[in-house]
Amino acid sequence: LIEFPAKSEIANHYHTSAERMVLISGELEVTYEGEAPQLLKPGNYAYGPALKHHSGRCGDSPCVLFIAFEKPVDAIPVAGKN
Repeated sequence: LIEFPAKSEIANHYHTSAERMVLISGELEVTYEGEAPQLLKPGNYAYGPALKHHSGRCGDSPCVLFIAFEKPVDAIPVAGKN
């Protein structure tokens, strides 16, 4: 589980592993490179392929996510892109 404060901006980054996310509480807008933003609400699922750049933004309340990775957890920032 990971929690981000309300109105947090999650900088553009990627992972060397695929990730599977379920939003537990709050609202989270997730944007994967080359795709339209997705607004996640509690109970929604999102899949992020390995190496795919993405960013996020929490709504007016904290975002709590369950995230599962296939490989060890990492987050590599993407320079020059937010």
